[in-house]
Amino acid sequence: MTSCSYFKHTDSGNSPVAKVFDATLYQADVKGIVPKGSSKQDSTQIVKSYIDSWIRNELVLNKANKNLNDESKDVEKQLADYKNSLVIYAYEKELVRQQLDTNVKDAEIEKYYNEHEGNFELKDNIIKVLYLKLAKNSPRLYTVRLLYKSSKPADRKLLEDYCHQYAVNYYLDDNSWLLFDDLLKEIPIKTYDKEQFLKNNRYVEIEDSTYLYFVNISGFKIKESTSPLSFEKDNIKSIIINKRKLKLIGDMEKKVYDEAVKNSDIKVY
Repeated sequence: MTSCSYFKHTDSGNSPVAKVFDATLYQADVKGIVPKGSSKQDSTQIVKSYIDSWIRNELVLNKANKNLNDESKDVEKQLADYKNSLVIYAYEKELVRQQLDTNVKDAEIEKYYNEHEGNFELKDNIIKVLYLKLAKNSPRLYTVRLLYKSSKPADRKLLEDYCHQYAVNYYLDDNSWLLFDDLLKEIPIKTYDKEQFLKNNRYVEIEDSTYLYFVNISGFKIKESTSPLSFEKDNIKSIIINKRKLKLIGDMEKKVYDEAVKNSDIKVY
């Protein structure tokens, strides 16, 4: 097993490469495993690894056949059940692809949220926030200190223009909820009590050796409180679509069953 001499005996692919008890591995079984363009060294290693794996597999299989009783070795029913499951799954997948309505209206999402509000408990702290990361030598920092605290549309536009020019990183969509932990990945805030930090801080300005960070936390919700609808919207949409999927499959199964009963295609002995 030190070269590609496995392939040099014949062109037919019928020459043996390895043998374990009554099982034989032939050239034809091995040739297709080497990707095109592989170097001679890589090809040799790939073939060697494949043959070694095949040998080990055959040895364990032989051991299993010797030590298992006939009932344990009878996998025909398991294979038939597995095949049937694959066929059913393929049919259900195609049915869902063709017939599932994935359009979910906001009113339906809101209705589901209101009816199941108790199920939406926050697992983490979330915030509405804007933040900027600036080099310490950035211009007009006094103006930035005024703008990042303002909610006026005109000021927000000026801040956005400034960020486009000078910010290393920034986030200005303070209408959307974010995980507080995601903010901590961007801003070097040091706190041992995240909940207390959120309750006691609105505007945060910190620095490290290279950068200045400006943070405006315009809203927050503490973990274990009720998660807001806007934060759960995508999750609820997935829940509704999955319920539709299960109903579609259930209705199909019922229809098939009812038709079979009607046509006397079912006999129970």
